[in-house]
Amino acid sequence: MTGKAVDKGYSKPTARAREMRNDPTEAEKQLWYQLSARKVAGTRFNRQVPIGPFICDFVARSIKLVIEVDGGQHDWKAEGDLKRTKFLEAQGYKVIRFWNNDVIERVEGVVQEIERVIADTPSPNPSRKREGR
Repeated sequence: MTGKAVDKGYSKPTARAREMRNDPTEAEKQLWYQLSARKVAGTRFNRQVPIGPFICDFVARSIKLVIEVDGGQHDWKAEGDLKRTKFLEAQGYKVIRFWNNDVIERVEGVVQEIERVIADTPSPNPSRKREGR
C-alpha cells in the first residue's frame, strides 16, 4: 500500500491535519494571518494540530490554549463540540470558540479577546523562587 492511499484514508490524524492546513476556510485564513509569527502577545500558535482523536484549528502549546473557528455546521453539532471540548480540557487545554462570521466581520475584536484570554492564563511553568533569599 502506498503512502498516498493511507493518507487519503486518514489513518493518521497528521495526514488529515496537513490536508486541512492546505485548504483553510476564509475565516481560518484571516485569523491565521493575525496569529502567525507570534503577532498576538508573543505567543506561538500552530494550526490544524492533532490532539488525541481531534484536529484543533489553532493551538498555543506553551499555554495550552485551543482556538476553534466554527462555521454554521457546528450549530447542529453542539453535542459533539461539547464532547470535544471536555476531552481537550481533560488534557489541560483551555478552549475558546469563535464563529466564522465573527472572525470575518470583526477580526480585531476576536484578536482582542484572544489577547485577553492569554493575559488571564497563568503560566504553565511559573518561575521558581530564588533559593537563599
